[in-house]
Amino acid sequence: MKVIPVIDILSGRAVRAYRGNRDDYRPLRSALCPGPEPAGVLQGYLGLFPFTTVYIADLDAILGRGDNRVVIGDLARRFPGLEFWLDDGNSGADFPRQARVLPVIGSETGITADALGSATRADPDALLSLDFNEGGLLGDAGLLEHPECWPRRCIVMALHRVGSGAGPDTALLASLQGRAPGREWYAAGGI
Repeated sequence: MKVIPVIDILSGRAVRAYRGNRDDYRPLRSALCPGPEPAGVLQGYLGLFPFTTVYIADLDAILGRGDNRVVIGDLARRFPGLEFWLDDGNSGADFPRQARVLPVIGSETGITADALGSATRADPDALLSLDFNEGGLLGDAGLLEHPECWPRRCIVMALHRVGSGAGPDTALLASLQGRAPGREWYAAGGI
């Protein structure tokens, strides 16, 4: 099992995500760090365990309200031994690869199976996040009909469970694993 810590960044600060209600996210308060600065949060994570990968959600970019590229670039420079998975609401990140920032393509962007196939052929390191809420898949339902387009690493994101303590949706994970064997799978949400 590989545990990947998450930093959700909104307006330059780490926020506490809860059930996908992004308008209600507030600056993170934790015993792990003195405040909501992303670098301090990451240092707190690394004080717990020598993680090698960190998932970053640039919520401003996802919501179409700017971005946190400067903050994320600073994290990549300050922590050069880490690999960052960046979900910024686009179909790919354009950070230099030496920064070890890999794009996460979220289904909630509305990407089609054809476009996903093209994007992952162009960048085989890209990850797919199949984003779900209580109503089902967020985005183009055709993605679920074409698992052959999915990249080698896939995330099952249960947004309605994020931060709830309910744990990830293991039944959904198992269902999707059965559609695309041979992939690396990551369950997200509920921790």
